[in-house]
Amino acid sequence: MIEVANRLHTVEEYYFSKKLREVNVMIANGKPVINLGIGSPDLQPPQKVVDAIAESFKNPNAHKYQSYQGLPELRDAMAKFYKEHFSVNLSSSTEILPLMGSKEGIMHISMAFLNEGDEVLIPNPGYPTYQSVTNLVGAKGVLYDLNEANNWLPDFDALEKSDLSKVKLMWVNYPHMPTGAQPTKYVFEKLVAFAKRHNILVVNDNPYSFILNDNPKSILSVKGAKEVCLELNSLSKTFNMAGWRVGMVVGDSELLNSILKVKSNMDSGMFFGIQKGAIEALKCSKMWFATLNNVYRERRNLVWQLADALNCTYDKEATGLFVWAKLPANVKSEEFIDIILNEKYVFITPGTIFGTQGEGYIRFSLCASTEVLEEAITRVQ
Repeated sequence: MIEVANRLHTVEEYYFSKKLREVNVMIANGKPVINLGIGSPDLQPPQKVVDAIAESFKNPNAHKYQSYQGLPELRDAMAKFYKEHFSVNLSSSTEILPLMGSKEGIMHISMAFLNEGDEVLIPNPGYPTYQSVTNLVGAKGVLYDLNEANNWLPDFDALEKSDLSKVKLMWVNYPHMPTGAQPTKYVFEKLVAFAKRHNILVVNDNPYSFILNDNPKSILSVKGAKEVCLELNSLSKTFNMAGWRVGMVVGDSELLNSILKVKSNMDSGMFFGIQKGAIEALKCSKMWFATLNNVYRERRNLVWQLADALNCTYDKEATGLFVWAKLPANVKSEEFIDIILNEKYVFITPGTIFGTQGEGYIRFSLCASTEVLEEAITRVQ
């Protein structure tokens, strides 16, 4: 056997990669499993987006290598999007770097700024990829706990009391996944001040701003944020384009140039047609968001009913593509979801995959039709 690299011993296969194999075996054996675990939009992108990629095939440049920095008109569309929806001014030529999904940005940023032994502040609960990528680049993840009592926001007093001497990077994710907690401008201001005080690069991962949320925010709207902050964003959830793999990292030009050094050695540019489709998506009017959220609002009401049937509690002020629900006292997340999966054939995500602070919680996805959600309610009642 050829031995694998040591770095592979620091990570495990992604939870959903493993669990979905189990679910698929059940389905292959005739079990009618309802999947409420994955946040993969089942709705269609805007029709003009699909038309744009189809039309792009006629362009003589469609099948050539593309720029590592994306089409100028794509960056222009991203800049206008940030100006219109976040009131953030960005230079399309120097402060925007398109990505093949924001997930690759997590790796690129980590490779660009972290040395072996550097420490990284990672939210608990939070997106598991932050810890995995930190491990893969040889850095050390330092968890900072979030809890319901503090509305899943950072405890700055606790952070200030910790040893931050080796911390170089901090991941934040607001609106928060998996809890749906929203940030206030005050929290973003405190994050920027904290980053400046300790010379830490703060990265806000921001793909859920427009789902069931009428007040999208960017950390870059805070004065001076570009000096110490980057922001990741994505078209996956906002425009039902998860499989297209379109995202962006925005911020200071020098920081982006460092990321580009990594990215330009990892890919050969985003497919021309996908960029053309993304441009049209970013031009969508507010009517698109209103229509999309009408669907999600109806689904969320049903998921709340499902949570009620399972004796869970939840925050009706939370936003995003999921419902984060608290289990009855002393009920373990993974044990609970396995019982529901095996007895009711409904798959729900256990909160523990997002960290120890997720114990006692479960997460429902809104990426299922009302008919499917009504069937799930019937099964668990």
